[in-house]
Amino acid sequence: MTTKDVPPPLARAVIDRAAQERLDDGLLDRIRTDADTRVLLLHGDRAPVGSPATLQWVAPDAVPDGAVWAFLGRDDAHRPVAVAALPASADEPMIPGVEWAGLRAVGGDLDADEAGRFVQGLSIGRWLIDAPFCPACGGETRVEQAGWSRRCLQCGRQHFPRTDPAVIVAVASADGERLLLGRNAAWGDIPTYSTFAGFVEAGESLETTVEREVAEEAGVRLDRIVYRGSQAWPYPRSLMLGFTAHAVADAEARADGEEILDVRWFTRDEIRDALAGRGEIRLPGRASIARSLILRWVGE
Repeated sequence: MTTKDVPPPLARAVIDRAAQERLDDGLLDRIRTDADTRVLLLHGDRAPVGSPATLQWVAPDAVPDGAVWAFLGRDDAHRPVAVAALPASADEPMIPGVEWAGLRAVGGDLDADEAGRFVQGLSIGRWLIDAPFCPACGGETRVEQAGWSRRCLQCGRQHFPRTDPAVIVAVASADGERLLLGRNAAWGDIPTYSTFAGFVEAGESLETTVEREVAEEAGVRLDRIVYRGSQAWPYPRSLMLGFTAHAVADAEARADGEEILDVRWFTRDEIRDALAGRGEIRLPGRASIARSLILRWVGE
């Protein structure tokens, strides 16, 4: 299989970000009054979604006061695309005939372009809401570059959205016929099993992170580590870099007992049953790169 057989669900499209337009100081003011602007309205991490799963774009005049704005680029008709983000603590906007849904829930069901816009808008929107002050001096900042940077009004430093790299790896048995998955303590009693993941530490390569995280969480040494693709995951600001690998010795598998409560080897038939909603375990949601790595291994 190639890296394109099962693309990460939130990285299926190349969208026009029109980044060169961000240097126009009056851009945000113009698109906020342009009736052609398509606005992705966010309430916390949720957007208005119709049925079947499609983003429900709003006009600029439908955006409540207090939202923070950013320019996302241009659509296929060259219309401006923007995000207007409200914190989860704000009142939920009234938009008739829609449901509010999070990226985790619907990202894998949206078409490629809408999934790309949702993850882009949520990533920049969360940063605009969560980082209004300078991390160096604590001074207030103003938004520049159409929402893509902040300038401290006190010390003058310029700040950009932060991205934290994290690896995620699907570990196959030495012979490739079974898949090792773990149950995270954060999931409580829900029998959900997933691939292994962790953040890249300072001074660490991606490959070293893959080996360290799997050794820490599942006790397994790895061979044949292969990069498979990436996608943004704005919870809160990660870039998930997907890998596959094989265990050196299957018998080494054991849970760390703290972050990972249980590890198990699964056959392809067991994974197919879980994907179909049969059997005793649950797998990651359709928006996650973990699921795409599992699909790659099972061959579907």
